[in-house]
Formats: sequence, structure tokens, C-alpha cells
Amino acid sequence: MQTAESIGEMYRDAWSRFATGVTVITTIEPGGAVHGMTASSVTSVSLDPPLVLVVIGEERQTHGLIESTGRFGMSILDSGQTDIAKHFATPPEVRGELDSQHIGKLAGSPVIKQAIAAMDCKVSAAYKVGDHTLFIGEVEAIQVGQGDPLVWFQRQFGGFTDQNSNHGSS
Repeated sequence: MQTAESIGEMYRDAWSRFATGVTVITTIEPGGAVHGMTASSVTSVSLDPPLVLVVIGEERQTHGLIESTGRFGMSILDSGQTDIAKHFATPPEVRGELDSQHIGKLAGSPVIKQAIAAMDCKVSAAYKVGDHTLFIGEVEAIQVGQGDPLVWFQRQFGGFTDQNSNHGSS
């Protein structure tokens, strides 16, 4: 029989094999500074109205900020934005400041500039599940750019390009 500890480790290992896109969830701190976290636990919920779901651990600073502001930005990162993903994956107390040239604003929320897509969301529902909260956000503004997605697979960042596209070959 497996122990709870071994199941926990195997659970993490199993999910590391699920390739996901990489996003940064952003909010505003009480003093006006931009706060964010790298997240792969996001998904589309509905087209009408447009709804997204983000899953955030209750111990994360982002959790409390989304609860208090009722808003968040979500930026889907480009394959060239690994440094931004790593920055927001580092605990806030040790990561330092991100150069403000990487932050933009979309309606009511900060977002990452040059992301392949970004959304401004107003929280429409929140559900506590285990040690996380599922925040459902109604998309109030959206922008879509160009680029290839940044991907998270087996605890590493990587890229994905369309094998069928012509990238300058003759």
C-alpha cells in the first residue's frame, strides 16, 4: 500500500507529464504595485459569457489580493518570455522587481506586454477546494498577439512551434 507521502510525490510527478501553457496571473497590491504569479492551472470555462478559471493556493499572496480586489489579469506567455515566467515563479520576498517595461495595462488589470494573449477578468465566483480556491473570472477585455506559446513540461520550460508552418525553409 502506498503512503500518503508517496502518493503526493507520485501525483506531482504524474502531473509534470501533462504539458501546459504558461500564464502569469496579475493583480494590484494595496499600494498600487503589480503583483503576479506564474500559473499553469488555468482553463477556459465558457464562451457566453466568456469565463476563465484560475486555481490558486490559499497560502499564496495572489490569493488574498484577488479576493480583496475582485480582479485579475491573465497573460499567456510567448516562448521568449521564460525569464518572466521564472521571475513570477520565484517567491515575492526573494525575486526583486521586474522591469516595468514588461508590464502593461488592459482595462482594469495589469498584464504582461508581448504575451500571445492577455485578459482582464472580474471574479464572478470563488470555490474553496482542498488547499486551493477556484476563481472564475468573467473576461471584460482581451487582446491577442502573435508568437509561439511557452510550455511547461516535466518541471521545465520549453517551446512549441507549428510543425506544418514554413519558417523560412526553401
